[in-house]
Amino acid sequence: MEVTGTILNIKYRNDNNGWTVLSYETASGETGVAVGIMPALNIGETVVFTGRETEHPQYGPQLTVESYRVSLPTTVDAMLAYLSSGFIRGIGKATARMIIDKFGQESLDIIKNSPNELLKISGIGPKKLKTIVESYNEKVGMQDVIIGMQQLGLSLNMAMKIYKLYGENCVQIVRDNPYRLIDDVENIGFKTADKIAQEAGYERESTFRIRAGVKYALSNAASEGNTCLPFDLLVMYASNNVLELDTETVSGIIEKMIVSGELAEKQLDGVRHVFLKTMFYLEKHSAEMLCELCRSIENLRLFDIDDEIRRLERKFGSNLAQAQREAVRRSILDGVLVITGGPGTGKTTILRFIIDILASQGIEFVLAAPTGRAAKRITDTTDVEAKTIHRLLEYNASCEEFSINEDCPLEADAVIIDEMSMVDISLFHSLLKAIAPGTRLIMVGDVDQLPSVGPGNVLSDIVHADIVPVIRLNEIFRQAGKSRIVTNAHLVNNGKMPVLDGDSDDFLFYRCNNQEVALNSVLNVCADYAYLGKSNEVQVLSPMKKNLIGVQNINARLQAELNPPDPSKAEIAFGETIFREGDRVMQIKNNYNLEWVRSIAGKPSVEGTGVFNGDIGTVMSIDTDSRFITVLFDDERSADYNAAQFDELELAYCISVHKSQGSEFPCVVLPLVNGPRMLFNRNILYTAITRAKDRVIILGTHECLEFMIGNTNARKRYSALGYFLAEQRSDA
Repeated sequence: MEVTGTILNIKYRNDNNGWTVLSYETASGETGVAVGIMPALNIGETVVFTGRETEHPQYGPQLTVESYRVSLPTTVDAMLAYLSSGFIRGIGKATARMIIDKFGQESLDIIKNSPNELLKISGIGPKKLKTIVESYNEKVGMQDVIIGMQQLGLSLNMAMKIYKLYGENCVQIVRDNPYRLIDDVENIGFKTADKIAQEAGYERESTFRIRAGVKYALSNAASEGNTCLPFDLLVMYASNNVLELDTETVSGIIEKMIVSGELAEKQLDGVRHVFLKTMFYLEKHSAEMLCELCRSIENLRLFDIDDEIRRLERKFGSNLAQAQREAVRRSILDGVLVITGGPGTGKTTILRFIIDILASQGIEFVLAAPTGRAAKRITDTTDVEAKTIHRLLEYNASCEEFSINEDCPLEADAVIIDEMSMVDISLFHSLLKAIAPGTRLIMVGDVDQLPSVGPGNVLSDIVHADIVPVIRLNEIFRQAGKSRIVTNAHLVNNGKMPVLDGDSDDFLFYRCNNQEVALNSVLNVCADYAYLGKSNEVQVLSPMKKNLIGVQNINARLQAELNPPDPSKAEIAFGETIFREGDRVMQIKNNYNLEWVRSIAGKPSVEGTGVFNGDIGTVMSIDTDSRFITVLFDDERSADYNAAQFDELELAYCISVHKSQGSEFPCVVLPLVNGPRMLFNRNILYTAITRAKDRVIILGTHECLEFMIGNTNARKRYSALGYFLAEQRSDA
């Protein structure tokens, strides 16, 4: 809908992102409230708003603005209100009155085109005049930019981001090279940039467009976990899915990009693979650094390692199996090692032995994991503080770099990384740069779990490259063997059906013949936990986002069931999502700049920055006026989100199996009836089961389980770290 009105008052404005709440009056005398990103609008301006009418739970009806066009005030009264608003630095209410009295309806034209005339006003000298002119040009310039961006088809939110990035010349910069937006601005893809380019007159067959489309295709592949693509697959994908051009034309441009060095190429198993230069460098350099680290470590033979192991067996009251004993020996003696195994195979026990031996011998070590939840779990099980890898490497949000690097490496003799399956190639590269030669590196993880969300197949590539010693743990220990979760996880991983006889309280199966029955069962199970006051102990996981039993629909239904609208609970709308006080939410992207505070009774508050993809918490409060959401995460950190950051949050009553990596929940509920072949596979099922600590509840069919266990055709992930490692071995 379109509404034309004159701005009466600016109720609220966030100068960082332009979010504004204002009141307006139409020509017929009706008043209303408009909200949205409107950084340059001010009192007295007449504006044509385009948006949709929404209902605020506290403040009633308001217009959510999606675009606008503006005209400066034309009447004397409107001009007076405009100049008196404080919009222009150097002009207050008294000065505004004098300007209007002197120049009348020509006042704004004087400020814009003949500013020296203002020197005739008492109190305005050369210095103040300069301030007025600069302020006016800045504000009006921003307004012209925002409107110019809208004319290019960009949303207000995106226009504000681009303005902050490129400055006052941003419209011309975008027109000159729309495709640079893909690399420079988050959430702008090829289609948006391409639409702008077509309006600017770019030909569909232009080399400039094709090169951008090819790079975008490789970036898209990276977002799906690939560091490279086979040449023919890249040609087909870029031609059909991105550029909509013939393959011969696209193939020719890719060849030229390889020759010019714009893209990198490598033969993997006799097949040409193409890389973005960054990905090629990350994998190749990581292989070089890892092999160099292996060669740099001297064996420790200053004490009897077997005697130390026997001492700790007495201390902990447990005897190590042969594979566990070998893992402890190799980590201490050889230095670079991978320990991989499924649940119940003793990885935590091995860590406790390694940590104790290192400490007893005065060997400085650090313990880390990719996510905050994983780090907290390791801390709880080993009684030793574990950090996230980002915190360990001291990520500097202001320059988006790690302070701990090759020039300032970690001050440790040994580095232990748990949950290595979650580490992508970029993070692995940064980690290796921060490890000085001679430092021990112990990598622990389950190679059979889903790979990292980010690009690369780091743990799997290292394990299969036969460069670094690998200890595989296959034996399930007696105590863990009592857990049906553990035994069934291993059955699934070995291609066998889990035991579903109903004799176990920790692994339950309820037959649901269709998705509707499964959905209702999910609601009933979660309602039962809520009734017992244990809502936060149950986590629903789904392999898919859409469909009746996908993440999105289950979240909407569980929110309505467990946290329905209530006059005592503030809520706020963002797109199609309603965030309400009491909701479970999850951070869905890394935000290294977001500030948080951890306050625990009896301890001093701790402040920090950085909230990461996969962190889960609860909405504690919502300020509907200022549009802020306060989230308390499960590790006691509290963070405030402004309106521009709402897209970083999702409801988390149900999350995808991929997003659950590195986390552990008391109870996991799995609705499994049917779904896409690429998502309903053995790897997904195994990972989902291993996320449960005390109980798994499967709501579905035997047929679906059998299909998933038999389906080992998970989407292939293209990576080259293993090949680069093999080259290092042959060169040694």
